[in-house]
Amino acid sequence: MTHEPPLLQVRDLKVDFAGVPAVRGVSFDLAPGEVLGIVGESGSGKSVTSLAVLGLLPSAARASGSVRLGGTELLGAPESLLDGVRGARVSMVFQDPLSAFTPVYRVGEQIAEAVRAHQDVSREKAARRAVELLDLVGIPEPRRRASAFPHEFSGGMRQRAMIAMAVANDPEVILADEPTTALDVTIQAQVLDVLRTAQRATGAAMVLVSHDLGVIAGSADRVAVMYAGRVVETAPAGELFARPRMPYTLGLIGAVPRLDGPRGRLTPVPGGPPSPEALPPGCPFAPRCPLAAPECESAEPGPSAWTSPSGDHRAACVRVARVSGRTPGEIFVDGDAAAPAGTEAEAGRQEEAGTLAEAPQGSPAPVVLRVRDLTKTFPLYKGSVFRRRTGSVYAVDGVDLEVRAGQTLGLVGESGSGKSTTLYEILGLRPPENGTIELLGQSVADLDRAATRRLRSGVQIVFQDPMASLDPRMPVSDLVAEPLRAQGAAPSRIAARVPELLSLVGLSPDRDADRFPHEFSGGQRQRIGIARALSVNPDLLVLDEPVSALDVSVQAGVLNLLQDLRHRLNLAYLFVSHDLSVVRHVADRVSVMYLGATVEAGPVDEVFERPRHPYTQALLSAVPIPDPVRERARERVLLPGDPPSPTERPTGCRFRSRCPLYATLPSPDRERCETVRPRVGPGSPAACHFPRVREVVGGGER
Repeated sequence: MTHEPPLLQVRDLKVDFAGVPAVRGVSFDLAPGEVLGIVGESGSGKSVTSLAVLGLLPSAARASGSVRLGGTELLGAPESLLDGVRGARVSMVFQDPLSAFTPVYRVGEQIAEAVRAHQDVSREKAARRAVELLDLVGIPEPRRRASAFPHEFSGGMRQRAMIAMAVANDPEVILADEPTTALDVTIQAQVLDVLRTAQRATGAAMVLVSHDLGVIAGSADRVAVMYAGRVVETAPAGELFARPRMPYTLGLIGAVPRLDGPRGRLTPVPGGPPSPEALPPGCPFAPRCPLAAPECESAEPGPSAWTSPSGDHRAACVRVARVSGRTPGEIFVDGDAAAPAGTEAEAGRQEEAGTLAEAPQGSPAPVVLRVRDLTKTFPLYKGSVFRRRTGSVYAVDGVDLEVRAGQTLGLVGESGSGKSTTLYEILGLRPPENGTIELLGQSVADLDRAATRRLRSGVQIVFQDPMASLDPRMPVSDLVAEPLRAQGAAPSRIAARVPELLSLVGLSPDRDADRFPHEFSGGQRQRIGIARALSVNPDLLVLDEPVSALDVSVQAGVLNLLQDLRHRLNLAYLFVSHDLSVVRHVADRVSVMYLGATVEAGPVDEVFERPRHPYTQALLSAVPIPDPVRERARERVLLPGDPPSPTERPTGCRFRSRCPLYATLPSPDRERCETVRPRVGPGSPAACHFPRVREVVGGGER
């Protein structure tokens, strides 16, 4: 624990919107050079707290309490004082850099403007400083990039440019509000590395707001856990992750799928956060807490209700003695499960599916989906009146997949790698541009209209955003029944099937059938989407980022449900996700894509524990582990830059421009990488001419 006087002091901060409390009495200190991580579910008040520090709340908000920066009170201070603090002494890295930059000004001009707002320098000197800052945060060709507009930067480059602007005036405090949300894992690793570099270069303290416990474990010195607008636990990062004292904190840690953890069931936190408009009496977590006692419901405990011998660890809980030394699974019981065996829902699938016969015992399961050398290009045109084709986008350029009955194939890769296009080609049930697609033993190139209609029920999709995929005007019963009606099912069958499906996914047929999508939480809406997809008894379920929009506690329950359904109904899953920890938890096999092609494939344990392709190694090394000791001891494989443009089709290995191995090879080997395209095939699980096993989760190379 540092003994330096606090640089930033927040005391009893309260924020409400039209009388509805969003932050309820938050207090913390921030020492010079310290990193404070703030975590919690959506709506816990994390972002509102950081915005209140700089006086950036909307006009409808009302804030009280105290925010002191080195003795200067910021809360309620006049704009003239705050204008001198913002960007100079306290700066902010926003979650969405595209909306934070002005689109009509060049990036270098905006950074230079931030310099001149607080320093008496010429335009020329400010412009040179902008280039230096872009170079500091790792922007390639910083002088040329300074003349570009924000939309010409990738997401990761925009976030790095935002960090450059934030440190332009050597601030004392950096507020980083979800700085890596929506970024690919490799770009996230780059941004976090840049953020740490910038913090060291300026000596600034930092408040890092994130929903990702792994990010917090790797970066924070201390952690504050927020729930229902309050800090419910705070401790040094190592102690909090090793010995959490608040049941909510223990539940969050237990709900996170880990890259280095067991592949058993996750431990979801039951229920959801309370509405700020209707907080329960006493402890707001009591309705979700298995350890709640009568005293928990009578009065809300303060943050100093329990203190460790060192004085650094505080928890707002009267039941800390019951938490000490116990695992999440010992406290939280997973009440979500698929319908018990023998239900009519299960029988209906076994009777009606009938597409695949069960494999004889000991033989491989039948293939549900086989894709070979799939290619899909999109034309590029120029001109508005006289359009002419000027090139192609090689969205998919050599994808191989195989999914068997009862198994899950995880499909991973950065944004732009071709995952979504691959899904659309499979679901389109039309002849591919090149290559083959076989679904349930039939080539899609040979289907007529009637065969296409029959086969369509064999494959269904669960979308990333359940709210966008459900018609808000239809009640749940009609949403679930719609695919059955499209298949011409009898009304009596539909009436019997809908309640079975709702029960199967953990919803109540009596309470939920007549409600509309907006009346459900995000996790419940995703369960409705799953029920809808299962209604026509598919053999293959395509899951397109099905849990990426969910809080970690809700995500755990949905993942457990999917695992239950797969085993119960012998479903096959094609599971697309950018979260490799989730893929390791749910998948039997994994296929890694880069720039439209498969670069490595195999059993998930083999690929994750012994990756051979440098790209797979970089992906795995960038996934944060929610354990400060392990996370900070790991070796990172940071990839330079962003993936090449898909409008170019390079010869040889398409990964060589970012490959850390390529630069170390002798000239003849580099020439082979430049001219001969490596492929995944029998006896070659990685598309690399010189594969080397590198255990990036545990460390080591062979």
